[in-house]
Amino acid sequence: MLLRNIFIFIYLLSTLILFATFDATIELWFAFFGNAIILTFITYYHIFIEKKYSPFLSTYIVFSYLFFLVAPIVQAGVLAPLANGEFDHFFPYKEDLFLKTNGLVAIFHIVFFLFYVALKGYIKNKPRSSQVNLQKRKGKELRTSFIIIIISVFIAIIGFPFLLDEYARPEYITSTYSPGVQLVLKKILFVIPLAGIVLIKTVFDRRQLSTQGWFIAAVTLMALLLALFFFKNPLVEKRNALGPIYFLLIFLFFPRILNSNVKMSLTFFVIMIVFFPLLQIITHSDYGLGEMIQNPSLFTNVIDKGSLSKGFMSLNYDAFCNIGIVIEIVEQRGLFWGEQLLSAFLFFIPRGLWPGKPDSSGLIVGNYLIEDYDYYFANLSNPLVSEGYMNFGIVGVVIMAIALAVTIVYFMTWLVSNDVLKRATAFYFAVHLLFLLRGDFTNGYSYFVGTLIGLYILPKLIIYTSSLFIDSNVWIQKKA
Repeated sequence: MLLRNIFIFIYLLSTLILFATFDATIELWFAFFGNAIILTFITYYHIFIEKKYSPFLSTYIVFSYLFFLVAPIVQAGVLAPLANGEFDHFFPYKEDLFLKTNGLVAIFHIVFFLFYVALKGYIKNKPRSSQVNLQKRKGKELRTSFIIIIISVFIAIIGFPFLLDEYARPEYITSTYSPGVQLVLKKILFVIPLAGIVLIKTVFDRRQLSTQGWFIAAVTLMALLLALFFFKNPLVEKRNALGPIYFLLIFLFFPRILNSNVKMSLTFFVIMIVFFPLLQIITHSDYGLGEMIQNPSLFTNVIDKGSLSKGFMSLNYDAFCNIGIVIEIVEQRGLFWGEQLLSAFLFFIPRGLWPGKPDSSGLIVGNYLIEDYDYYFANLSNPLVSEGYMNFGIVGVVIMAIALAVTIVYFMTWLVSNDVLKRATAFYFAVHLLFLLRGDFTNGYSYFVGTLIGLYILPKLIIYTSSLFIDSNVWIQKKA
């Protein structure tokens, strides 16, 4: 209860400061305040009422607080007083679009929460497997992890030229490899060692593990960790792709850090809403960290110069603004009626085979800014809220909210499964929601499908195949 009270105190204090310092028109102030009340109610339910463990809702709350409250409020506070205030992608600040966006976000919050609560009641906790069954599976999991090590070596050989290119290539230069090749390598094959880590961790959880067995498992684990960090590190992957992997490792090896709703929410809240903004203050300041520690008054000077606001003005926090851009696109061009979603659900079909394949929504937003506002970068974010609105208007917002609730509840059943790979995939999805909610949907969806294949489907295939050939002894000819 103490931790819950601490979190809600931090949450309410942050909200109080946010709105006390928000200088805006009465209409805009109350529009944001209304959404804050809705989100606070959802947060209270999650922390004090909800009994089931739901890292999914923790992620949803923190994302919404940061991208739909903190960032746009700071942006409005900076741009509204200016005669020609505009965002980093040259789109002008328009209060009417901010008001409309708040309305869509409120609809999304309410519909999502109602369906989430209603559907969640159908989840039943499954009894854990008996110790006898767990012991029987221990050999298979160790064997599968060893096979994954061998497969990882072949993946490293095949993907080595790609890795060299990624290590040497600056982020602003486009890769010479096609999006399809990048998806297969980075989101499927390079994730396979993570599945081996999930499986080998269950071996350590077993009772009566011999010294020899422990040593073999430890060596296997170290090899898999080396393979994972070779494939997945900041030189190869972006932060939004590494986050779910590293959080999953924490969930596996230090579960007490993230094993409750309040712990998950507090951890994400501190990282996303406290740590990252403070880091931005340091990186945007004229002083070093050592100088600020020696003279704390410099920290106040940095805030007074607007370093914190500058951080929130970057494209990292453009989600709320981009919803407004989509509203303007729809007003000028009309609804897309699901055509744009085809590029997401059929992402695996290359444009060479489908010349008329629709652009992703982020690309549509970027091209609109290039054509109408002389911007220079095409691929931008586009949250689920505007994905729905772009295709079917307000009805689309409702559909997306329901679809999100259904998807989350479905993965909640995986989170309580006896299958360790299902539990790992579900937790990965919970953290991946930060990326999926921000959008665009095509990238968020395709990246997770790739991970689903590498973390769950292929390892299951390896387990099945190895069991078929080894346990069943199918290669041994029976005596006549």
